Amino acid sequence: MVEHGSLFDIVIAGGGMAGSTLAWALLQANPALKLAIIEQQAENISPASFDSRSIALAAASTGLLKHWGLWAELEPKACAIANIRVSDRGHFGKTDLSAAEYQQGALGYVLEVEHLGKLLSEKLAAKTQLSWFAPASISNITPLQDKQLLTLADGQQLSSKLLLIAEGGLSQSRALAGFSVKERRYGQHAIIANLALAQPHQHTAFERFTEHGPIALLPLPQQRYSLVYTLDDAAVNQVMQLDNAAFVEYVQQAFGYRAGVFAGSGKRVSYPLSLRLSGEIVRHRVALLGNSLHNLHPIAGQGFNLALRDIAELVQQVSHYPDDIGGYAMLRAYQQARQKDIDVVSTATDALVRLFSNRSRPIALARNTGLLMMTLFDELKRPLAEQAMGFGR
Repeated sequence: MVEHGSLFDIVIAGGGMAGSTLAWALLQANPALKLAIIEQQAENISPASFDSRSIALAAASTGLLKHWGLWAELEPKACAIANIRVSDRGHFGKTDLSAAEYQQGALGYVLEVEHLGKLLSEKLAAKTQLSWFAPASISNITPLQDKQLLTLADGQQLSSKLLLIAEGGLSQSRALAGFSVKERRYGQHAIIANLALAQPHQHTAFERFTEHGPIALLPLPQQRYSLVYTLDDAAVNQVMQLDNAAFVEYVQQAFGYRAGVFAGSGKRVSYPLSLRLSGEIVRHRVALLGNSLHNLHPIAGQGFNLALRDIAELVQQVSHYPDDIGGYAMLRAYQQARQKDIDVVSTATDALVRLFSNRSRPIALARNTGLLMMTLFDELKRPLAEQAMGFGR
């Protein structure tokens, strides 16, 4: 039972993948911390299935998960990416990346989110210094000199030296804390589904730019691909209404046969795409991370990898300032450490969306020339490979 008005070292708003990973990483580095998580949804960990949603983990991100004591249990459930093939359908440009080319075991991995959620839930349940408030939400935030006073929707109050917001791109607590957000809508939706294959995928991922929009295929265990299909808003409803057989045929015709024959599809979901960036990373005794800070287009699979780097930096700064958690010096150091990485990745992702969504012939020629040059000259391709592996910061 948590006492009314309890003071925590850190309160995390959001208990999803980013928030729970943050809590675990913080407690691994600083076991004496008194933490709380405020999560809007009741805990409901579903078992992995054919339709499980997935995340792409860069090689550098698996290094962080290993450092936090998570990767040993996750690696057997993940699928390695040995090769990435990038191409522009109907044009000459293409380039291939391989782990062997850069003396790596894998360029990255694909992991179904249920495996990470289940593992974190089990590990955090044993942490007595962590309090959960779920389902619950913050209704008011009152800044005080040395803490934040948080009022929950049910009237409970708690206070914290530092509030960390990891609620996702539509965070309500972010607005309550006074952060402004800039949003650029792309006029596109992403359709997410898992595809069954008629043949092994050979641990190869694809990024295929088509006249309808980019298609990403990420290899999964059990001879499946995780599909991320970007379509214009005007086309998405028609595609979502197709039956499974018609949808598989639609994707096959749009993508072609470079990845082989698609044998079936699971459940589909779609969501609108936009770029959302907070105007600030920190405010008085509050910091943002993950999608609450930078909500990117999925075209390059950078979102969760960027969030893991936010988490790593927060853990480091909390360890550097154990006697002034949430103070000005700590938050300034976090902001300075993260600003460049966020700017570079968000700008590059946005440019990629614009470049490969443009149907202009001169633009198509320029981008295909760029892909061809990367194939011919390793020094041009290496930055792309380093970014894919999470080493290009």
